[in-house]
Amino acid sequence: MRAAINTQYGPPGVLSSKEVDRPTAGHGEVVVEVHASVVTQGDRRLRAADFPGFMGLFGRLLFGLRRPRHSVGGSMFAGRVVEVGAGVTKLAVGDDVFGSVMRGAYAEYLAISEDQAIAAMPTNVSYAEAAAIPYGAGTALVFLRDLAEVRPGERVLVVGASGGVGRMAVQIAKHLGAEVTGVCGSDEDLVRGLGADDVIDYRRERFTELERRWDVILDTTEGDHFRSYRRALTPRGRYLSLYVTPRLLWEMAVTKLGEGQRAIAGVAQGSAALTEELRELVQQGALRAVIAERFTLEDIARAHAFLETQHPHGSVVVDVVASTTSSAEIHAT
Repeated sequence: MRAAINTQYGPPGVLSSKEVDRPTAGHGEVVVEVHASVVTQGDRRLRAADFPGFMGLFGRLLFGLRRPRHSVGGSMFAGRVVEVGAGVTKLAVGDDVFGSVMRGAYAEYLAISEDQAIAAMPTNVSYAEAAAIPYGAGTALVFLRDLAEVRPGERVLVVGASGGVGRMAVQIAKHLGAEVTGVCGSDEDLVRGLGADDVIDYRRERFTELERRWDVILDTTEGDHFRSYRRALTPRGRYLSLYVTPRLLWEMAVTKLGEGQRAIAGVAQGSAALTEELRELVQQGALRAVIAERFTLEDIARAHAFLETQHPHGSVVVDVVASTTSSAEIHAT
């Protein structure tokens, strides 16, 4: 089978498409023919060994000290089950599925346990759209619903609202019943179209200097901004960051002791249950993907370069196995 591999860390040029062995289904596993994958910021970091802050050494130890421990990257996928192993009870050959893995989605075939982050694909989206859902949506759902415990009527501010997590966070916050404000640059129409009640252009005004206050601030930008953003929080507001720093860990410990403002961070781990929840949100029309550009597997290096240089406000999709048929069209026939 064809797969995109990188045997060394570096710029997009380290990626190439080559023939590798096709996986087989072990006990409890299925083999998915991957129709679409997505180039995420996480994929970029693994390719370049660009681990933020104090995660640098830990990341190298985990994923490979001098070179990638696993050469086939890619973490998001959508496709069709073509083989099932012994003991599989939830999925069958012919099922359209989507989900996330630690690695291996930049390949024509992917072996994954049916108990991992995989679920039936929503019937109202294409493979490309389905593959673009888990990366940002899983993080946004865990952070807003589980960590911040957003309630209907609360005011939520999403910093970086046009980014990969931000686009999903705007939709999920709205689904949770919040009044949503997005902070972005030139993409006001995009963010409003995703459900934001208001949009702040950071190039023209600073939300920390406004009189308005928010119950929750989800900061998708790199770094720890709790000290500078807390002035925009209500007295018991919650600040959430996708990036953990030593200072943020200290702020989390200190603010947890009182009943005032909180600093919060965490990790959103993909799971079968979470992927199923995302499927239901997409099926209900509460969540949708935005696609910026599509590339073939042979053009994987260009896809990574596009993500890095163009800073697209939409997902960069890799069409692994050529298909233009949507799940909705498949189930209608």
